[in-house]
Amino acid sequence: MKFRFLLYLIPLLTLLSCQKQQAQNTVIVDATSFANKIASTAKPQIVDVRTPEEFNEEHILKALNINWNGNNFEAEAQKLDKSKPVFIYCRSGNRSKKASARLTELGFEKIYELEGGFMQWSSEGLKSNKTK
Repeated sequence: MKFRFLLYLIPLLTLLSCQKQQAQNTVIVDATSFANKIASTAKPQIVDVRTPEEFNEEHILKALNINWNGNNFEAEAQKLDKSKPVFIYCRSGNRSKKASARLTELGFEKIYELEGGFMQWSSEGLKSNKTK
């Protein structure tokens, strides 16, 4: 009976600890806070996970395009410094949420995720490569 209980308990605890780790590594912030965090960070690692076509239309200044839907997301992400904060965004927040979870699995220590994605950034009139 105890053995069966342990078989259920161990996977449950493992699952809960992984979710807590992701929550501790990733902070979801509004567009203004995201901009302020970027401005106060030396050499910020800003990652746009949209497609190259979306990125070329308009993006946050100094952002690096690593396409979440592409074949080399993980390889490109591995080139970033895991010990420094990563600022991540997509169009609306769906892809960046998935990408943030993957970056956490890869060992990134601090991830700032833009709530509402680039749509929110743009609606608040924050600077982009087109509105410098």
